[in-house]
Amino acid sequence: MRVLVSGGAGFVGSNLALAWKRDRADDTVTALDNLRRRGSELALTRLIAGGVAFCHGDIRLAGDLADTGKFDLLIECSAEPSVQAGYDGAPAYVVDTNLTGTINCLNEARKHGAAVIFLSTSRVYPIARLAALPLAPRGQRLTLAPDAGGPGWSAQGVAEDFPLDGARSLYGATKLASELIIEEYRAMYGLKVVIDRCGVIAGPWQMGKVDQGFVVLWAARHLYGGALAYIGYGGHGHQVRDVLHIGDLYDLVRIQAGDPAAFGAGVFNVGGGAAVSTSLAELTELCRTATGRRIAIATEPATRAADIPFYVSDHRRITAATGWRPQRDMTRIVGDVVDWLNANRAVLEPILGAP
Repeated sequence: MRVLVSGGAGFVGSNLALAWKRDRADDTVTALDNLRRRGSELALTRLIAGGVAFCHGDIRLAGDLADTGKFDLLIECSAEPSVQAGYDGAPAYVVDTNLTGTINCLNEARKHGAAVIFLSTSRVYPIARLAALPLAPRGQRLTLAPDAGGPGWSAQGVAEDFPLDGARSLYGATKLASELIIEEYRAMYGLKVVIDRCGVIAGPWQMGKVDQGFVVLWAARHLYGGALAYIGYGGHGHQVRDVLHIGDLYDLVRIQAGDPAAFGAGVFNVGGGAAVSTSLAELTELCRTATGRRIAIATEPATRAADIPFYVSDHRRITAATGWRPQRDMTRIVGDVVDWLNANRAVLEPILGAP
């Protein structure tokens, strides 16, 4: 099999490409990336050592995709992943990458008769609707009552039929638009595509920032030093997200790649679920335990425009379809990240340490 991983020098793409080549050594695996994000250049030596070919290119340019050659499977990991993208008044990159780039990828896959696994995002769900969930504080987190429920949500989290009317950030809007276009390509051209709406993904080799990759950011600041703050919702750190270990995502991708057409139309919510979720305050305690260090956490009570108080993936649909479920808990996720930060401190501290 010939596998192309777009965004292949990023956190998700590089990990998936390397794991695939590790387990299927006879397959040809190519990583395509424009190396725009700081830290992505560190993936190059890892990819080469792991037997993954690297192609420097940009999915916004159809010719760059064509230069990668024929492939049988595209794992589409490329994106501008920040929900804050465009709030500075410059939306071009997020729109061109997340929408135009997706269309270029679909056209190239169609040309080769290739299957596609498209990594979408939980941020397709509208901000105001998520903020309106009946949340109550319990301990160090916001929670839904065990017997509560409504359209597309329950104590298990947010399901695929959660209402989609409302604003969701340009990042979320471009990914949702890509999903809609994928449905048309499926119907019109018979393209074999699986759509995974991923929650927060974390693990080694993620270059965490305030607006994307908060688990790594939190652990790195505890280990290397630097400022952290509970932003929004009163500054208590009680907002909650579920987290998926990159290894668990890889396990699912391998299952789905076995027969992409078997999953039919529609989407799957893919995340750690209620069992693998954390508030920022709880994450602080996990990082203190894993690193043996305590740092002061500032508070910024004001909520930013694209922030949400709670998101947990209800992954029962994908579990029913495949038998897959996350195997790595929050303690394992934080532990793996801290081990990686310790083992690569000389390289990572200039990127992830205090500015």
